[in-house]
Amino acid sequence: MLYGQLTHPQLIGALAAAGHGSTVLIADGNYPVATGARPEAERVYLNLAPGTLTVTQVLERLRTTVPIELATVMVPDGGEPVEAHQDYRTTLGDETPWRQIGRFEFYDLCRERDLAVVVATGDQRLYANILLTVGVRGPND
Repeated sequence: MLYGQLTHPQLIGALAAAGHGSTVLIADGNYPVATGARPEAERVYLNLAPGTLTVTQVLERLRTTVPIELATVMVPDGGEPVEAHQDYRTTLGDETPWRQIGRFEFYDLCRERDLAVVVATGDQRLYANILLTVGVRGPND
C-alpha cells in the first residue's frame, strides 16, 4: 500500500519512467490526445465524465509526486487571461517558472520526443491544458 496521495498504478509507472527534462501533458477534455501529442507517450485516461477529473485535481497530485521545473500553458490568440491558469499558479506556487504560448506552438511542444506522459481529464474549461517539465530531485527529496 502506498502512503502518497497518488495511487493510480499506470500513472505512477509512467512518471517513474520519465526523467529530468521529460514533459507531462495534463490535457483538458477538449484536447486531441490521439493526434495532438507524441504517439509514443504513455496515455493515462482519467476522463471519467465531463468535468471529472479536472486538470487542477491531477496537478495537485503530480506536484507532490514529481519535481516540476517549468509549467507551460496554452493561451488564446488574443492572449486574454484563462480562468484555469490562476488555479494552476496557486497550486504550483511562485517558485515554479511559468510560460505561456499559443495553441499551435503548444501542440508542437506536445509532439516532441520529450513528451513522456499524457493525462486525459474530463476538464471542460477552455485552454485548461498544462505541460509540465520534470525537474531534478534534490538531495533532501
